Amino acid sequence: MLNRNSHGAFQRLLLISLLMISLGWADKSFADKPKLQLATVYHAGLDVSDYWVSEKLDGVRGYWDGKQLLTRQGYRIHAPDWFTQVLPEQPLDGELWIGRGKFNAVSSLVRSASTEASQGQADRWRRVKFMLFDLPQFPGTFTQRLQQLGQLVDEIDRDWVQLIDQRRVSDDSTLMAWLKQVVADDGEGLMLHHQDALYQSGRSAQLLKLKLWQDAEAKVIGHQPGKGKYVGMLGALLVETPTGIRFKLGSGFTDQQRQHPPAIGSIVTYKYTGVSAKGVPRFASFMRVRQP
Repeated sequence: MLNRNSHGAFQRLLLISLLMISLGWADKSFADKPKLQLATVYHAGLDVSDYWVSEKLDGVRGYWDGKQLLTRQGYRIHAPDWFTQVLPEQPLDGELWIGRGKFNAVSSLVRSASTEASQGQADRWRRVKFMLFDLPQFPGTFTQRLQQLGQLVDEIDRDWVQLIDQRRVSDDSTLMAWLKQVVADDGEGLMLHHQDALYQSGRSAQLLKLKLWQDAEAKVIGHQPGKGKYVGMLGALLVETPTGIRFKLGSGFTDQQRQHPPAIGSIVTYKYTGVSAKGVPRFASFMRVRQP
């Protein structure tokens, strides 16, 4: 017979299983997640003329394995057949993107169990672009992969499958001017990819992200009630970093997010500018809930 603690754990496991089934993710496991290449943080002193530079899009990472579209963690994305049937049998790495500042819209769509449940749901996919930036299994330098990717996009010839704009910059001042313009237009930042880099899974020192601020992830461990105009809603999240630093995250939320805050136990991304002597992020602001 289950004791009270065991019964509670069983109920939680059952609820999680039902949620995964409802989202269409029950057939995937974390062991199946794609071996994607991940960026490290930009640092000064580089010869930026050796890099291809693109805007860092605020969308959802999408990995096409040749048969199905997956999230970064390996869960299936239920895109409409018309969206994926034009894609080749070889893997593609890219971003599902609607536009600057539209992360919540594309995130909600990606998390939906079925895109054919209603005409309205299917129509929402018409706004999504699959912005491609790499060919994971193509044996060549990034410049060579970029050329091959451009040919594939031309062959696909659909407006929802695009090659993200990759540019060359001559010096640091040009790079920083572009960064400031992107941020002023509500973009996130820039990505730098070394021209001679091979695709490798995990963090790569040859793929860099450049922002005016830093970002990191933390686990939600509590909710604090709002005051004043936020009475009855979320005031702040109490979060904990992977190193055990706890702090309040009280800005960056929409009213809807304050009414339906990230669940305790979820992982959120926040931006900040430096840390205090105790390691607490300065001027931390909520950005998004991490995708499963």
